[in-house]
Amino acid sequence: MTDKKVSFYAILRLMRPKQWIKNSFVLAPLIFSGVFNEQASFMNAIIAFLLFCVASSATYVLNDYQDIENDRKHPIKSKKRPLASGEVTKVQAKVLMILLYSSLAVSFVFFPKILLAISAYLLLNIAYSFYLKHQPVLDIFTIASGFVLRVFAGAVAISVPLSSWMFITTLSLALYLAAIKRRQELAKSGNQARKVLKHYTVELVDKYAEMSATCAILFYSLFVISDRPQLVFTIPFVLFGLYRYWFVVESEGEGESPTDALFSDKQLQLTIAGWVLACIYSFTY
Repeated sequence: MTDKKVSFYAILRLMRPKQWIKNSFVLAPLIFSGVFNEQASFMNAIIAFLLFCVASSATYVLNDYQDIENDRKHPIKSKKRPLASGEVTKVQAKVLMILLYSSLAVSFVFFPKILLAISAYLLLNIAYSFYLKHQPVLDIFTIASGFVLRVFAGAVAISVPLSSWMFITTLSLALYLAAIKRRQELAKSGNQARKVLKHYTVELVDKYAEMSATCAILFYSLFVISDRPQLVFTIPFVLFGLYRYWFVVESEGEGESPTDALFSDKQLQLTIAGWVLACIYSFTY
């Protein structure tokens, strides 16, 4: 019985449920469009979020399957990743991938518009797993594009157009997170953890991160001032969140996984919660 429980837990970890928080980007259009109090829109956004959790898990399993040899050389991933550590076999991973992709194929019948956006995400990540992750700069933009597609799927789910401001702001923020991820991989493991790191230096990705963070703040502020002036009080939350995240990266060595950085810092959690509440309050009153 113990082995079965351990095996199930390892398979669950292979799906990385902690990373599902990234799929909250799907809910951004629901918040910014101000229709979060409409039951139909709310339910459609939640369905899109759940479907993206399945899609992202399928992507994580595929990526771990392709990266198994590199992960075995990584000081942390070799112990924490179920495939790299041997807790889950390649056969089990293949079966899991088939189940996840099959469930998405079935869901296409019921939610075709949402699944079209998710299909683009899946194809992008398949390309990433086999080719794009080895291409400098393209690898960072591919990671960032995954977040943009999440926001696009959220907009499609509630039948609202994706704002140009939201698109460029999301892209800038995602590029910042992706650049920091590469920076921390370099700082912690050198260029041995993955092939593409041989093309980067800490100084270079620091410049990428600084430029992206500046763009994120600028575009978000312009978006709020021009299109959503009632959200002006959310700008300090965004500023503080970026400052705090960079502090966590520099002082505490986090950032290789944005999710781990978020879960490890209460101030970041409170900042995001405050931003969400401020957005809801601004549209409600």
